[in-house]
Amino acid sequence: MIPPPFDYHAPRTLPEAIALLGQLGEEAKILSGGQSLLPLLKLRFASPGHLVDIGRIPGLDYVKEEGGFLRIGALVREAALESNPLITSRYPILTDTARVIADPIVRNLATVCGNLAHGDPANDHPATMLALGASVVLTGPSGTREVPVASFFTGIFTTALQPNEVLTEIRIPVPPAGSGGAYLKLERKVGDFATAGAAAFLVIAGGVIKQAGIGLTNLGPTPIKAVDAEKSLVGKKADEAAFNEAGQLASAATSPNPDRRGQADYKKDMARVLTIRALAKAAQRAGGN
Repeated sequence: MIPPPFDYHAPRTLPEAIALLGQLGEEAKILSGGQSLLPLLKLRFASPGHLVDIGRIPGLDYVKEEGGFLRIGALVREAALESNPLITSRYPILTDTARVIADPIVRNLATVCGNLAHGDPANDHPATMLALGASVVLTGPSGTREVPVASFFTGIFTTALQPNEVLTEIRIPVPPAGSGGAYLKLERKVGDFATAGAAAFLVIAGGVIKQAGIGLTNLGPTPIKAVDAEKSLVGKKADEAAFNEAGQLASAATSPNPDRRGQADYKKDMARVLTIRALAKAAQRAGGN
């Protein structure tokens, strides 16, 4: 289908983009990579009167460690994240995630920040960011504010991002020694949305789990932070028994809808299985059992 008519804006600076968003209000949508927004326009599931393209704004495509955080700018493409040496060596969970998003053509255009800003519970990065304890920087007319990813997703396709704000940066705490993470996804075919997905992050010292993070994909109206499963792991040995218990608790935190990808009970069980497998892989990367 052909999208409904809209006005196109291409600001050259971030203040110009924010000013445009303030003037245009809720009729405007931000365009960065466009790989989530454009299909919605073509299917007429969305019909904004204005598109504000931030893709020409310089200085927003950085990936760097600074001030105790990994910082990912608003225009970093999935393909750039996937191939970045810093990411592949120190943040393999992010490589796991980027590699299972759609296909290479999409990953060459899609942005990591856009993946979060879209608010789709079926997108892959939200679960990983929940597991890692990340936060997002939102920039608006009054300056910047930092929001934990755990508080960012407020409903299906709904986030804490205001109409006059741009998600300009993701901040991930630099992982300590003895940490590891992994993201696993069940999909009907390569590049499909997840039937279910699980991200796990562990900090292990002396074989004992000191910190745990678990995020789940496409298993409820928003990305899920499996808090009870996380708490169950802390202070325990990184072993099969602990992971099995966490998998059960992660499954209990889900509320999937039945669809052509599977019935609700099947998806809940896949949440359990994928959580156990992601935890095992995270422990292996952390140097545990």
